[in-house]
Amino acid sequence: MLGLVRPDLLPACLLILMLPLNFHVAWRERGTIDRAGVGWITAGRLVGTLGGLWVLTAVSAASLDLLVGAATVAAALAASVAPPFDPEVESCVAAGLVTGVTETATGVGGPPLALLYQHRPPASLRATVALCFLVGEVVSLVLLAVAGRLGPGQAVSAVLFLPAVAVGGLASRAVHHRLDGGLLRVGVLLFALVSGAVLLLPG
Repeated sequence: MLGLVRPDLLPACLLILMLPLNFHVAWRERGTIDRAGVGWITAGRLVGTLGGLWVLTAVSAASLDLLVGAATVAAALAASVAPPFDPEVESCVAAGLVTGVTETATGVGGPPLALLYQHRPPASLRATVALCFLVGEVVSLVLLAVAGRLGPGQAVSAVLFLPAVAVGGLASRAVHHRLDGGLLRVGVLLFALVSGAVLLLPG
């Protein structure tokens, strides 16, 4: 939504907004975190973040949206018919690499990790993905600042949006434990499909 309304605020504003939200989710269910997976995803993401910085300067926003959108839709469709699986080292590194590129360049990094953990228990999915995001967002923001891509306007806008993030985070406490694995997986797949489709829409 932010990309459609205020693309000039991406990716820094969105990355800043997600810091408190992901800390809250990771801490709330910290006992279910896949720590080994977080480590491998972070390793891939460090490389991907550097790639994302290159993409920001080398690829037009429209071309990047089409690429990320098509890849996300394809991955969601493939995941919807694939048999259940557990994240392996190779898939964790690959997901981290893709997430590092897409989140640093566009602020959108959720679909690859959500698809990776779609068959894990809901609490593990939420907490693990949140911690991966938290670590990666800090890295991305530091590198964006070094590259001169983090402006005061983006930070101020993020602060203005924080009350809405806080309300959403508090509201999630009333419903997060009601989602079973099957329902959450459907939500993950729909989220990935809609995210990718939105990026494919003409600007």
